[in-house]
Amino acid sequence: MEPTVFQGRYQVVKKTALAKEIYEMVILCPQIAQLAQAGQFVHVKAPSFTLRRPISICEIDRAKGTLRIVFEVRGDGTAEIAQIPQGGWIDLMGPLGHGFQLLEQGKKAIVVGGGIGVPPMLETAAHYGENAVAIIGFRSASAVILEEDFQKAGCTVDLCTDDGTRGRKGFVTEALKARLQQEKPDIIYACGPMVMLKGVAALAKEYGVRCQVSLEERMGCGIGACLVCACKTKKPDGEESYSHVCKNGPVFEAEEVVF
Repeated sequence: MEPTVFQGRYQVVKKTALAKEIYEMVILCPQIAQLAQAGQFVHVKAPSFTLRRPISICEIDRAKGTLRIVFEVRGDGTAEIAQIPQGGWIDLMGPLGHGFQLLEQGKKAIVVGGGIGVPPMLETAAHYGENAVAIIGFRSASAVILEEDFQKAGCTVDLCTDDGTRGRKGFVTEALKARLQQEKPDIIYACGPMVMLKGVAALAKEYGVRCQVSLEERMGCGIGACLVCACKTKKPDGEESYSHVCKNGPVFEAEEVVF
């Protein structure tokens, strides 16, 4: 049975610039919010463009019927979406894709996010609250977003910056290794650049921890029809094939992905 997907124009009830070229929008879309899961995404229409832009869901508030998205301006399409004002209307399709599998709340989790891969980790971390460690990495202090949101959710936050201007200097994989040496969680979740995910997956395998990764790929249709977002995956018997990030993912078990 195909999952239910809604498409329509919804009101932007809040809009904020979080950092240079990074915006958050809270959108009133009760039908989508009711069904959305951590790790899923919405496909957003930029008014002058044919192809929609995939944006991860950052937070879900089912009681208020809202979704929060956080995105970076990376081209003309996202620049146009960023021009939609608070109180304006945004054309969304969603919820789309397979999200993260959340364990019972008493389990321990580590979420790892790099750059614009940080926002989709917030809803996942909030599920575990004080049983979650959030390792979040950015280029520099000026690019840091959502640190206080993870803290408000009850998580322990390890902040890393490439240049050391905030938090720990270095990569999130170094912070993850230090955490794994102290204590083994029940699961690791990660989203960010492919090189980061490869490192996280390798550490999860080394320490024998289950790991789910969310892949960031360019998409066309968002529903598995256009085949633009193919990624190489492997089955338990080692046979390699291609999956589609929009429909089979964006979340995969780390051992399924051929990095």
